[in-house]
Amino acid sequence: MGGSGPVGFDLDMTLINSRPAILASFAEVARETGTPIDLDAVDRRLGLKLDDELAFWFPPEQVAAVAGLYRRHYLRLAEPMTTVLPGAHEALATVRAAGQRAVIITAKHPVSAGPSLRAAGLAPDELFTLVHGPEKAAVLRRLRADAYVGDTPPDMAAAVQAGARAVGVTTGSFAGQELASAGAEVVLDSLAGFPAWYRPA
Repeated sequence: MGGSGPVGFDLDMTLINSRPAILASFAEVARETGTPIDLDAVDRRLGLKLDDELAFWFPPEQVAAVAGLYRRHYLRLAEPMTTVLPGAHEALATVRAAGQRAVIITAKHPVSAGPSLRAAGLAPDELFTLVHGPEKAAVLRRLRADAYVGDTPPDMAAAVQAGARAVGVTTGSFAGQELASAGAEVVLDSLAGFPAWYRPA
């Protein structure tokens, strides 16, 4: 299909493989605070806002301070440990070739998004940070986005809620059936399949 508006992309595990840096940062937080953190549980929820994930492990009054600790580690680890996922550059280029804007809409904090994008060599036309779930839907609606590409069921639900086409990629922690059940119009193994889907027939 061809484009008729901006296309939104999730960042973590959609455009970039940030899993190693995220899990290593949580491991450092666990070590420094002496708080056990189940990294497999963190991995299963990749895509949440940091504060929401930390709330599983720390009392509310500690979350802000621990988030600061996490970000210090993430900023150190992001560039050496982050890689671009297959097809990410081509997907953004395909949207731009159709005369539309390629926008990144992520739950990531702006401080953490910067080094992640630099590591992957990605430069969106616009960047929205600290949004998740229905907050992403609000951004997509405001942009009048044609589609939203992501790796989690909340990403798919946000696209549907905004009236945008939901495009799932199975490069994150969720299977295709989970993405389809959440409203994905199409599920791709990776963004390498995005140009063929997006271009006019």
